[in-house]
Amino acid sequence: MTKLKYILLCVILLVSSANAADQERKVVSNDEPEYPPIAAKMNLHGTVRLKIWINPDGTVRRLEYVGGHPLLAESALKAVKGWKYEPSSRESTTVVELKF
Repeated sequence: MTKLKYILLCVILLVSSANAADQERKVVSNDEPEYPPIAAKMNLHGTVRLKIWINPDGTVRRLEYVGGHPLLAESALKAVKGWKYEPSSRESTTVVELKF
């Protein structure tokens, strides 16, 4: 029984440390995306989802377009590339949604 308790304790500790590492980092500075002129002509609105890899120093290392209208995606990618997050001890990822 003691061995089972030890294994359960280890599993709980691992899960809780993984959850703490996945907590979202706060955005320190962000630029709003520019609404593309062609989207305005088409009266196009929607949400663009992006996955962001954030360096420990808070800069955006990589972006991945997840979903949303392709005409809005380029503007969203351009804006988020310049965002700055609070520093952390290691790299993290997050998914953001930008509404147009």
